[in-house]
Amino acid sequence: MSTLDATRAELALIVLYLNKAEARDKICRAIQYGSKFLSDGQPGTAQNVDKSTSLARKVFRLFKFVNDLHGLISPVSQGTPLPLVLLGKSKNALLSTFLFLDQIVWLGRSGIYKNKELVDLIGRISLFCWMGSSICTTLVEVGELGRLSASMKKLEKELKDGEKHHDEQYRAKLKKSNERSLALVKSAMDIVVAVGLLQLAPKKVTPRVTGAFGVVTSLISCYQLLPSPQKPKTN
Repeated sequence: MSTLDATRAELALIVLYLNKAEARDKICRAIQYGSKFLSDGQPGTAQNVDKSTSLARKVFRLFKFVNDLHGLISPVSQGTPLPLVLLGKSKNALLSTFLFLDQIVWLGRSGIYKNKELVDLIGRISLFCWMGSSICTTLVEVGELGRLSASMKKLEKELKDGEKHHDEQYRAKLKKSNERSLALVKSAMDIVVAVGLLQLAPKKVTPRVTGAFGVVTSLISCYQLLPSPQKPKTN
Protein backbone atom coordinates (compact mmCIF):
# COMPACT_ATOMS: atom_id res chain seq x y z
CA MET A 1 0.00 0.00 0.00
CA SER A 2 1.43 3.38 -1.02
CA THR A 3 1.71 6.37 1.33
CA LEU A 4 -1.16 8.09 -0.50
CA ASP A 5 -3.39 5.03 -0.15
CA ALA A 6 -2.56 4.80 3.55
CA THR A 7 -3.38 8.49 4.00
CA ARG A 8 -6.69 8.04 2.18
CA ALA A 9 -7.55 5.06 4.37
CA GLU A 10 -6.76 7.02 7.54
CA LEU A 11 -8.81 10.02 6.37
CA ALA A 12 -11.70 7.70 5.50
CA LEU A 13 -11.65 6.41 9.09
CA ILE A 14 -11.65 9.99 10.43
CA VAL A 15 -14.60 10.90 8.18
CA LEU A 16 -16.44 7.76 9.27
CA TYR A 17 -15.78 8.65 12.90
CA LEU A 18 -16.87 12.29 12.63
CA ASN A 19 -20.03 11.30 10.75
CA LYS A 20 -21.28 9.70 13.96
CA ALA A 21 -23.50 12.06 15.98
CA GLU A 22 -22.40 10.19 19.12
CA ALA A 23 -18.73 10.91 18.37
CA ARG A 24 -19.37 14.62 17.85
CA ASP A 25 -21.35 14.69 21.09
CA LYS A 26 -18.46 13.13 23.03
CA ILE A 27 -15.96 15.58 21.52
CA CYS A 28 -18.23 18.43 22.64
CA ARG A 29 -18.49 16.76 26.04
CA ALA A 30 -14.70 16.79 26.38
CA ILE A 31 -14.72 20.52 25.54
CA GLN A 32 -17.53 21.12 28.04
CA TYR A 33 -15.81 19.40 30.95
CA GLY A 34 -12.43 20.79 29.99
CA SER A 35 -13.97 24.26 30.29
CA LYS A 36 -15.50 23.30 33.63
CA PHE A 37 -12.06 22.20 34.84
CA LEU A 38 -10.49 25.49 33.74
CA SER A 39 -13.24 27.70 35.19
CA ASP A 40 -13.46 25.84 38.54
CA GLY A 41 -16.97 27.27 38.86
CA GLN A 42 -15.80 30.88 38.53
CA PRO A 43 -17.46 33.33 36.08
CA GLY A 44 -15.54 34.00 32.90
CA THR A 45 -14.92 32.78 29.38
CA ALA A 46 -14.34 29.16 30.39
CA GLN A 47 -17.62 28.98 32.30
CA ASN A 48 -19.45 30.53 29.33
CA VAL A 49 -17.97 27.86 27.04
CA ASP A 50 -19.03 25.19 29.56
CA LYS A 51 -22.65 26.42 29.61
CA SER A 52 -22.98 27.02 25.86
CA THR A 53 -21.44 23.64 24.99
CA SER A 54 -23.70 21.90 27.50
CA LEU A 55 -26.75 23.47 25.84
CA ALA A 56 -25.49 22.61 22.35
CA ARG A 57 -24.97 18.95 23.33
CA LYS A 58 -28.62 18.63 24.27
CA VAL A 59 -29.53 19.05 20.58
CA PHE A 60 -27.41 15.97 19.74
CA ARG A 61 -29.46 13.99 22.28
CA LEU A 62 -32.93 14.86 20.97
CA PHE A 63 -35.03 11.65 20.76
CA LYS A 64 -32.01 9.60 21.81
CA PHE A 65 -34.08 8.19 24.67
CA VAL A 66 -35.65 5.86 22.08
CA ASN A 67 -32.37 3.90 21.89
CA ASP A 68 -32.49 2.83 25.52
CA LEU A 69 -36.25 2.38 25.38
CA HIS A 70 -35.62 -0.14 22.61
CA GLY A 71 -32.93 -1.78 24.74
CA LEU A 72 -35.39 -1.98 27.64
CA ILE A 73 -37.89 -4.08 25.68
CA SER A 74 -35.31 -6.11 23.72
CA PRO A 75 -34.63 -9.74 24.74
CA VAL A 76 -31.41 -10.49 26.63
CA SER A 77 -28.74 -13.06 25.80
CA GLN A 78 -29.51 -16.57 26.93
CA GLY A 79 -27.71 -17.63 30.08
CA THR A 80 -27.49 -14.11 31.55
CA PRO A 81 -28.09 -14.28 35.34
CA LEU A 82 -31.31 -12.65 36.52
CA PRO A 83 -29.56 -10.01 38.71
CA LEU A 84 -27.55 -8.82 35.70
CA VAL A 85 -30.70 -8.78 33.56
CA LEU A 86 -32.52 -6.63 36.12
CA LEU A 87 -29.56 -4.28 36.49
CA GLY A 88 -29.25 -3.96 32.71
CA LYS A 89 -32.94 -3.18 32.28
CA SER A 90 -32.81 -0.71 35.17
CA LYS A 91 -29.89 1.02 33.46
CA ASN A 92 -31.90 1.26 30.22
CA ALA A 93 -34.96 2.62 32.03
CA LEU A 94 -32.97 5.22 34.00
CA LEU A 95 -30.90 6.36 31.02
CA SER A 96 -33.98 6.61 28.81
CA THR A 97 -35.71 8.70 31.51
CA PHE A 98 -32.64 10.95 31.82
CA LEU A 99 -32.51 11.56 28.06
CA PHE A 100 -36.27 12.23 27.89
CA LEU A 101 -36.21 14.71 30.78
CA ASP A 102 -33.10 16.31 29.29
CA GLN A 103 -35.21 17.41 26.33
CA ILE A 104 -37.49 19.36 28.68
CA VAL A 105 -34.39 20.93 30.24
CA TRP A 106 -33.25 21.96 26.74
CA LEU A 107 -36.65 23.60 26.12
CA GLY A 108 -36.23 25.59 29.33
CA ARG A 109 -32.58 26.56 28.82
CA SER A 110 -33.25 27.67 25.24
CA GLY A 111 -36.11 29.94 26.40
CA ILE A 112 -38.98 27.99 24.80
CA TYR A 113 -40.37 26.83 28.14
CA LYS A 114 -40.56 29.63 30.72
CA ASN A 115 -41.03 27.86 34.09
CA LYS A 116 -37.44 28.06 35.41
CA GLU A 117 -38.14 26.45 38.79
CA LEU A 118 -39.76 23.40 37.20
CA VAL A 119 -36.98 23.14 34.61
CA ASP A 120 -34.33 23.21 37.38
CA LEU A 121 -36.23 20.50 39.30
CA ILE A 122 -36.55 18.32 36.20
CA GLY A 123 -32.85 18.88 35.47
CA ARG A 124 -31.93 17.67 38.94
CA ILE A 125 -34.19 14.61 38.66
CA SER A 126 -32.66 13.79 35.28
CA LEU A 127 -29.14 13.91 36.77
CA PHE A 128 -30.19 11.52 39.54
CA CYS A 129 -31.47 9.17 36.81
CA TRP A 130 -28.12 9.43 35.02
CA MET A 131 -26.24 8.72 38.23
CA GLY A 132 -28.49 5.70 38.85
CA SER A 133 -27.84 4.39 35.35
CA SER A 134 -24.08 4.80 35.88
CA ILE A 135 -24.30 2.82 39.14
CA CYS A 136 -26.26 0.06 37.36
CA THR A 137 -23.71 0.03 34.52
CA THR A 138 -20.86 -0.28 37.03
CA LEU A 139 -22.51 -3.25 38.74
CA VAL A 140 -23.29 -4.90 35.38
CA GLU A 141 -19.68 -4.55 34.24
CA VAL A 142 -18.40 -6.01 37.54
CA GLY A 143 -20.75 -8.98 37.12
CA GLU A 144 -19.88 -9.53 33.46
CA LEU A 145 -16.15 -9.30 34.21
CA GLY A 146 -16.63 -11.97 36.86
CA ARG A 147 -18.36 -14.23 34.35
CA LEU A 148 -15.66 -13.61 31.74
CA SER A 149 -12.89 -14.31 34.25
CA ALA A 150 -14.49 -17.63 35.21
CA SER A 151 -14.89 -18.72 31.57
CA MET A 152 -11.29 -17.68 30.76
CA LYS A 153 -9.93 -19.70 33.69
CA LYS A 154 -11.92 -22.71 32.51
CA LEU A 155 -10.51 -22.26 29.01
CA GLU A 156 -6.97 -21.90 30.37
CA LYS A 157 -7.25 -25.31 32.01
CA GLU A 158 -8.15 -26.85 28.66
CA LEU A 159 -5.25 -25.18 26.84
CA LYS A 160 -1.53 -25.42 27.34
CA ASP A 161 0.36 -22.35 28.57
CA GLY A 162 1.81 -21.53 25.17
CA GLU A 163 -1.45 -22.13 23.31
CA LYS A 164 -3.86 -19.77 25.02
CA HIS A 165 -2.57 -16.59 23.37
CA HIS A 166 -2.91 -18.24 19.96
CA ASP A 167 -6.41 -19.55 20.60
CA GLU A 168 -9.04 -17.39 18.87
CA GLN A 169 -11.70 -17.99 21.53
CA TYR A 170 -9.34 -17.05 24.36
CA ARG A 171 -8.12 -13.93 22.55
CA ALA A 172 -11.72 -12.86 21.89
CA LYS A 173 -12.57 -13.26 25.57
CA LEU A 174 -9.43 -11.35 26.58
CA LYS A 175 -10.35 -8.49 24.23
CA LYS A 176 -13.90 -8.44 25.64
CA SER A 177 -12.49 -8.39 29.17
CA ASN A 178 -10.30 -5.38 28.36
CA GLU A 179 -13.26 -3.56 26.80
CA ARG A 180 -15.45 -4.23 29.85
CA SER A 181 -12.66 -3.14 32.22
CA LEU A 182 -12.46 0.19 30.39
CA ALA A 183 -16.26 0.51 30.50
CA LEU A 184 -16.14 -0.19 34.24
CA VAL A 185 -13.60 2.59 34.82
CA LYS A 186 -15.70 5.00 32.74
CA SER A 187 -19.01 4.23 34.50
CA ALA A 188 -17.39 4.45 37.97
CA MET A 189 -15.87 7.84 37.11
CA ASP A 190 -19.22 9.01 35.69
CA ILE A 191 -20.74 8.44 39.13
CA VAL A 192 -18.27 10.99 40.51
CA VAL A 193 -19.19 13.39 37.68
CA ALA A 194 -22.88 13.03 38.57
CA VAL A 195 -22.13 13.66 42.26
CA GLY A 196 -20.28 16.82 41.24
CA LEU A 197 -23.07 18.09 38.97
CA LEU A 198 -25.64 17.45 41.70
CA GLN A 199 -23.33 19.09 44.30
CA LEU A 200 -23.87 16.20 46.72
CA ALA A 201 -20.34 16.62 48.11
CA PRO A 202 -19.32 20.17 47.11
CA LYS A 203 -16.24 20.32 49.33
CA LYS A 204 -14.70 17.11 47.94
CA VAL A 205 -16.09 16.98 44.40
CA THR A 206 -15.45 20.54 43.27
CA PRO A 207 -16.17 21.85 39.75
CA ARG A 208 -12.50 21.26 38.93
CA VAL A 209 -12.68 17.62 40.07
CA THR A 210 -15.94 17.19 38.16
CA GLY A 211 -14.33 18.69 35.06
CA ALA A 212 -11.25 16.48 35.30
CA PHE A 213 -13.27 13.28 35.68
CA GLY A 214 -15.62 14.42 32.91
CA VAL A 215 -12.73 14.99 30.48
CA VAL A 216 -11.32 11.51 31.17
CA THR A 217 -14.68 9.75 30.69
CA SER A 218 -15.29 11.78 27.52
CA LEU A 219 -11.94 10.71 26.08
CA ILE A 220 -12.71 7.09 26.99
CA SER A 221 -16.04 7.41 25.14
CA CYS A 222 -14.24 8.89 22.12
CA TYR A 223 -11.84 5.96 22.16
CA GLN A 224 -14.67 3.42 22.44
CA LEU A 225 -16.32 4.92 19.36
CA LEU A 226 -13.21 4.63 17.18
CA PRO A 227 -13.86 2.46 14.09
CA SER A 228 -11.82 -0.69 13.76
CA PRO A 229 -9.04 -0.18 11.22
CA GLN A 230 -9.50 -2.26 8.08
CA LYS A 231 -6.82 -4.82 7.36
CA PRO A 232 -4.90 -4.04 4.18
CA LYS A 233 -5.80 -6.21 1.22
CA THR A 234 -3.14 -8.63 0.14
CA ASN A 235 -2.65 -9.64 -3.46
